[in-house]
Amino acid sequence: MSEGTMRRAQRDLPHQRAKRLTRVLVCAAAVPVMLVAAGCSSDSGSDGGDKPENAAASASASPSPTVRPAAYDTLPEPCDVLAEKTLDDLVPKAKSGKEGTSDDLSTRAGCSWSSLDNNGVKGSQFRWLNVSLLRFESDVTRGAGDELAREYYQKQVQDAQAVEGAKSTKSEPVAGTGDEATAVRYELKKKEGTFKQQTVVARAENVVVTVDYNGAGLAGDKTPDAGELMKDAKKAAEEAVASVVSANGEGGGTASGSPSKAPSKTPSKSASKPASASPSAASSKSPSKATSSAARKS
Repeated sequence: MSEGTMRRAQRDLPHQRAKRLTRVLVCAAAVPVMLVAAGCSSDSGSDGGDKPENAAASASASPSPTVRPAAYDTLPEPCDVLAEKTLDDLVPKAKSGKEGTSDDLSTRAGCSWSSLDNNGVKGSQFRWLNVSLLRFESDVTRGAGDELAREYYQKQVQDAQAVEGAKSTKSEPVAGTGDEATAVRYELKKKEGTFKQQTVVARAENVVVTVDYNGAGLAGDKTPDAGELMKDAKKAAEEAVASVVSANGEGGGTASGSPSKAPSKTPSKSASKPASASPSAASSKSPSKATSSAARKS
């Protein structure tokens, strides 16, 4: 190689190096661009789950919460749940029933009767009878009506078993009255005499019936027989449950799978019907407890 050729090669060497460096830089710059493009392409494929149509499909696939409907949707007139003959036997001197206050008679109702058979110097026989009815609606947040009624039924029984001052408390199941029933008896001694208290709590599907019945011999009269009083209280509870079933027609009593047990004979209405009560109690709360004895009532 001639001297002139070598000089030209030396002069061209920096230029060639610069060209090669430029090509390397261009290629290096192209790599991130390709990576970014590949990344974008990958992300675009994962956006499908966030599209509106996919979100709508997912939402429609989730079922709305449901709850078993309540079997009974109304209550009978509270002062008409017992037959005239039953009232004559249990509270013979009662002139009429006193209806309890409620802001919704389809969910809460009650009626009470009192009787005083005055025998002058021989003393007097006192009787007090109260029937309370509470119906529970099915609610998606609280549960089915019959389950709510069962909880309240159990609480009513426990309350009757734990009355302050009660003596000789006894409990027993009651057959043939609603879906389940319990009878509780005890004594309360007061200055007026010894009061024999009988409480029967029954559940018919989503309705709880509570019968409170007590008696006492006052002013020296004999104390009534607790067994006879209990027999009458059970009869009243059976009739009250039958009235609940009758008030809801043939279609009631099937929400929990089997109809409530109740006698086929529908009790007739009592002779006198009191004026409707003024609203005061909220239907979502437990009803005000009827006095479980004449002593607590007074």
